[in-house]
Amino acid sequence: MYSGADVIKVEENTRGDDTRSWHPPAAPIIGDAPAPSLPPESAYFLTANRNKRSITVNLKRPEGLEIVYKLIKEADVLVENYIPGKLASMGLGWEDCKKINPRLIYASITGYGQTGPYSKAAGYDVIIEGEAGLMHITGEPDGPPCKVGVAVTDVATGLYTHGAIMAALLSRQQTGKGVWVDANLFDSQIAGLANIASNYLISGQEAKRHGTAHPSIVPYQVFPCKDGFLMIGAGNDRQFKLLAENILQRPELADDPKFSTNGARVANRTEIVQIITDTLMQHERDHWLEKFSGLGVPFGPINNIKQTFEHPQAIARGVTVEVDHPRAGKVKMVAPAVTYNGKRMPVERPPPYLSQHTTEVLQELGYNDQQIEDLRAKSVI
Repeated sequence: MYSGADVIKVEENTRGDDTRSWHPPAAPIIGDAPAPSLPPESAYFLTANRNKRSITVNLKRPEGLEIVYKLIKEADVLVENYIPGKLASMGLGWEDCKKINPRLIYASITGYGQTGPYSKAAGYDVIIEGEAGLMHITGEPDGPPCKVGVAVTDVATGLYTHGAIMAALLSRQQTGKGVWVDANLFDSQIAGLANIASNYLISGQEAKRHGTAHPSIVPYQVFPCKDGFLMIGAGNDRQFKLLAENILQRPELADDPKFSTNGARVANRTEIVQIITDTLMQHERDHWLEKFSGLGVPFGPINNIKQTFEHPQAIARGVTVEVDHPRAGKVKMVAPAVTYNGKRMPVERPPPYLSQHTTEVLQELGYNDQQIEDLRAKSVI
């Protein structure tokens, strides 16, 4: 018996989710693996599809639509990311689905939302990063705009949608009615501008790129040392005094009018940053990590990915999990980030290979073996 939601991923018949083809890297296929004609399982697909079942359905065929209608009738939540109006033209829009299941939570994830002049445009993380302000504030001051290292707009939109679905389920408990959730990359990224957006709305002042630095706090950025980099975040005057006394060995800086307050340090950013840099460049990273430890000034090393997974806190928290994949064998994955009563949500299903559960799900919907074979012969599934 599986705990949690039963997530059924409805995929296109021949190739499935586009991210299945986003390799290398991919998990190597074990001997005697099922579905030998399929390509290897891409690392990108594996990271986003645990605890799901996969079925393939041709939505252009009436028999395919009937399968999805039966799923909708039993479902609590439907999540889709088609361009607005596309599913409605196929008979799977919100108005269609709520007639089948008035209690359905119908979550639409698009590039720009269901309304407005850009609503019909496709949405891509990297495009929205540029269009909704994030790239403008990312990168070095004298360099070009940069994208963030991972698809943060996609991730943030997924998290916003998750929260909205939870709220919609609570609403349904009270009203007995379903909800149409309109989530999109553009709105989510603008909301994610956070204090940068507020700074502009309050002052009218255009934001700039600051690299790893903070526009309103100094020192609050990455600094080089002899063999690596450190992030230091002295967010108040007390922390700066500790930094001046114990790291810089220059206690007089904390009383210098140029540096004694955060506002003064912001005004004299270049000078104080150079003083800190000159000091840190005298020793290796591990030397400074020991000096900062227990001091009361926020700090941390800049770790690569290997160092991240070897971090003692990552090991202690069990941030990875290993699952048995039918085509790839043992696959190591990042574990769910949240614990419940001290326990992580288990990964009970490995990411599915394409169409792995089609027969199983159709049987649950009442189709017999002959009907399933007929659907397969007609390329409906």
